[in-house]
Amino acid sequence: MLPSTSRSLPIVLIRARENIMAPIRKMLADSDITEQQWRVLRVLAEFGPTDASTLADRASLLFPSLTRIAQTMKTKGLITQTADQNDRRRQSIAITPVGQAVIDRHADEAAQIVARYKERLGGEKYEQLLDLLLLLDEG
Repeated sequence: MLPSTSRSLPIVLIRARENIMAPIRKMLADSDITEQQWRVLRVLAEFGPTDASTLADRASLLFPSLTRIAQTMKTKGLITQTADQNDRRRQSIAITPVGQAVIDRHADEAAQIVARYKERLGGEKYEQLLDLLLLLDEG
């Protein structure tokens, strides 16, 4: 027998994601940045220049989607793409000063959003939730 939809992991995760993303989408609306573009900028700001496959994985994007998103971001001046010096077939993607400025402009508000979730759950439960979700990512 199927569990109640209120106890269905996929449904609960989707609902939680939508609730968590609402304030982030609101924050990004003023910058003409999508949540996918935000994830790309966040990964590049954290890890530095990255090949496209690694970037797609770290930003939780399908590779074909990243290709399209990266083109838009390059046009906006948020990222650069250069051929890898060792393997010309690979692209190295890096954040530009314009892209970093988007991160910097929203850093305080993004931190406040996270702080609200930590306050709501409590710091220990917040970290536990992340750990549990990471366990699902390993499968």
